[in-house]
Amino acid sequence: MSDKKSILRDAMRLTVITLVSGLLLGLVYQITLSPRNAAAEKATNDAYKAVFTKAASFKDYSDFDPDKADALIKKAGYNNISITACVEACDNSGKTLGYVITVVTKSYGGNATFSMGVTNEGVMNGYQITSISDTPGLGMKSTEPKFKDQFKGISAGRYTVTKDTPKDNEIQAISGATITSRAITNGVDAGFEYYKSIAGGEE
Repeated sequence: MSDKKSILRDAMRLTVITLVSGLLLGLVYQITLSPRNAAAEKATNDAYKAVFTKAASFKDYSDFDPDKADALIKKAGYNNISITACVEACDNSGKTLGYVITVVTKSYGGNATFSMGVTNEGVMNGYQITSISDTPGLGMKSTEPKFKDQFKGISAGRYTVTKDTPKDNEIQAISGATITSRAITNGVDAGFEYYKSIAGGEE
């Protein structure tokens, strides 16, 4: 009989511990939720400003539909890539200067998320990575100017990666990180594909 009481008592203790632990975890989540959301919002806004320095403000592109955007780029042959957001970059008068497109692409260490700025003329200002899990010293070099600056001033189109000296419509790969280089370049190509649907009014 005492053994049954002991088992029951232990079970009740475990139940109480589990409940208390769950409540504490929930409390910690709620406490940290606001700061985490604020940090994520700041990172996004900083990325927008980095790729569109001439913009005074940003507003959601009213016609953006993530499902339609993904369907469009997949139709163009871009798999493992998603367009998750699009905003208009505006000047002080509210005139649209271009667009900032958020792209999620599958890279070496998992998904990489970046924002790319494209002017009304179809010229890319550059990109800013907001999330990446690639190898430090290799794939992480995609955040460095030597690789990033290749995308500044390029026109909407398709680009490929090369290990040699790049020619027209080619991006020189990061040494030892070809997968990352291709992931970013393909992501930019997909972003351009979506941009062209805005500029040309394609469905």
